[in-house]
Parts: sequence; structure tokens; C-alpha cells
Amino acid sequence: MSAARRTQADRSATTRRALVTAARRLFGDHGYADVGTERIAQDAGVTRGALYHQFDDKVELFAAVVEDVEGDVMARLAHLVGSVEPGNHTAMLLAGADAWLDASIEPEVQRIVLLDGPAILGWDRWREIGLRHGLGLVAAVLSDAMATGSIAEQPVDPLAHALVGALDEAALYVARAADPVVARREMGPVVGRLVAAMLS
Repeated sequence: MSAARRTQADRSATTRRALVTAARRLFGDHGYADVGTERIAQDAGVTRGALYHQFDDKVELFAAVVEDVEGDVMARLAHLVGSVEPGNHTAMLLAGADAWLDASIEPEVQRIVLLDGPAILGWDRWREIGLRHGLGLVAAVLSDAMATGSIAEQPVDPLAHALVGALDEAALYVARAADPVVARREMGPVVGRLVAAMLS
């Protein structure tokens, strides 16, 4: 790639990053419906034309923001799971589940991923993003658990999907509750028993 093309690609990536960063902050603070593209472009320090050069519309920018938040949350979860004693697969999954429930009461995750996400992107697209970020981690832990005899050999994909589905439903319950902090506290033991039962 020539220096000119590389510079242009770098500028484009910088513009895209600025837009996603600004939109993430604004969507997290105010919600999707109350933030316009003009405000996002202004906060990002670019023109609206530059915004529409990077994204077809506001929905596509929002999708990029959801991807960004999901990526950060899953990186945190992976770090926590990785810090658990090797071979203790139940503890790994419980650590990941607890971290996901903790994230569900963080204002940014709650509003962008759990409240606005399904409403703006539709259930199928929202679910696809979530699975792409979280399913691999869960499947990897389950596969290792089966390989080491911690749990019985069985098809990994259906078990991973069932577990991720349960955790997402738990997080949605917390995010939509009148008092998410209380809901998070009540949901913790429920998820713990569910994970333990699925691995028994």
C-alpha cells in the first residue's frame, strides 16, 4: 500500500474511531432517541458528511457502538475468567456470569446494549452481535471442561447457546427492573444455581 493510501486509510480510521467514541458517550448518557447525528458529528469534531461517509445512517453508527461496548465487556470477562484457577471450569463460568450481571447495571451497558440495543437493531441483529462476542468464550470453557473430564462429553454448541441465552435473559431482567441493583442481587444466586446445574 502506498504512503498516500495508508495516510488516507489512517485518516478514515481516525474519523470512524472519533465518531464511535462520541456516539458511545452520547448514546450512553442520553439514549439513542435523544441524540441526533449533528450532535454526534459536532462532538466528534467532524462534519455530518464525514459521518455519512463512514456510516450509512444513525442505526449503523449505533450498531458500531454496540459492537464497541460488547467488545470491551467481553474483554473484561475474558480477563476475569482467565484469572481463575486453571481447571476450575465451574468457577470460570460463574466468574463470567457474575461479571456479565455486574455489567448489566452499568449505565452505559444497560442503556446501549440491553435497552436500546434490541429495540433499535431488532432482536436478530442484536442477538447476532452478542453471540459473536460472547459465545466463543463460553464454548471454549465448556470444551476444555469436557476435554478434562470436568463435565460429561456432549455437543458443545447447544449447551453454549443455552447458557448464553440464559445469561442474556438474566441481564435483560436486571436492566429492565425498577431497581436494577436489587434485581442484580437477587439474580446472582439464580444464575449460580443454573450454571451449577448445567455443568452437573
